[in-house]
Amino acid sequence: MPIIDGRTLDHKTLEHLRQLAVAKVQAGERPSDVGKSLGFYRTSIYRWLRAHKKGGGEALLSRKAKGPTPKLTEKQKAQVARWLVGKDPRQYGFDFGLWNRKLVGVLIAEKFQVTLTLPTIGALLHSLGLSPQKPLRRAYERDEKAVEAWRQTVYPQLLARARAESADIFFLDEAGVESDSPLGRTWGKKGQTPVVKTSGQRQKVSVISAVNARGGFWFDVYTGKLNAVRFQEFLGDFMKRRQRPVFLVVDSLSVHKATSVQRSLEEKLAGRLELHFLPTYAPDLNPDEFVWQHLKTNGVSKRPLKKDESLAERVFEDMYVIKEDKRLIRSFFHAPSVSYAISS
Repeated sequence: MPIIDGRTLDHKTLEHLRQLAVAKVQAGERPSDVGKSLGFYRTSIYRWLRAHKKGGGEALLSRKAKGPTPKLTEKQKAQVARWLVGKDPRQYGFDFGLWNRKLVGVLIAEKFQVTLTLPTIGALLHSLGLSPQKPLRRAYERDEKAVEAWRQTVYPQLLARARAESADIFFLDEAGVESDSPLGRTWGKKGQTPVVKTSGQRQKVSVISAVNARGGFWFDVYTGKLNAVRFQEFLGDFMKRRQRPVFLVVDSLSVHKATSVQRSLEEKLAGRLELHFLPTYAPDLNPDEFVWQHLKTNGVSKRPLKKDESLAERVFEDMYVIKEDKRLIRSFFHAPSVSYAISS
């Protein structure tokens, strides 16, 4: 019988053969004969016999290899997580503002005098519950205290007023859409970039919309710049046929805060419409931002314009589809950054 290389056998099979060999010898067979019948060298049989004599049956059981000794203790791993979560590499003197495995390795080497390979660092980060993610941009000018105050104090007070006065709360925003926005992906042969024919005429329109947590939605499509006069016209159109007063939450765009706009509200819409302003540089607090995300992900940018097709008409159709989908509109308020407004 050919000699078996024990390294080619799984642990359970090898464990069974060790136990069988010892049992055969204990039953009276010679170790050399047992080795021949099982396909092992007799030296292996003697080694198993010595192990059994010293440690009994447990000595014949398979044991999982311990593997290499970790270079970082559990306490040090936890410290790595504290360095990274919510922190910017520039806080530690790096020039780069995003964490990657190389930067993490440099930081570990500086702090613990331990060198780790990139795969090991990747495994470490995953074991800490971290994953590579696309970060959100935040302006340096953003006032986090004002943002927290809006969430915890300002908006809850506004909501209480709205309930007491039977008013609706809407969030309003504007965005631009271009016909030559980056296209979505399409399948094609490797090495040959597909070509999608679109209109050679560049078109650009703007959209203004307002959303409500109950599924209310209003929008308009326009060209040209937004100024105070046009904004007043939009507000008038927005308020047509509304029976309840509205608290309209907007950003701090200068047009929104124009004196003429405030005067118009007092003269034409007194008691029916109030403007309330989000903290500066905090677009993530506005649920209406998800309208633009949905529009650009599922609308125009995913379907190239045909010859002589109007971008304004296409955008209007896309926005109308959103307006008719109450469930979709309400879902915009379930994102973690705007869930504070879900009860409005």
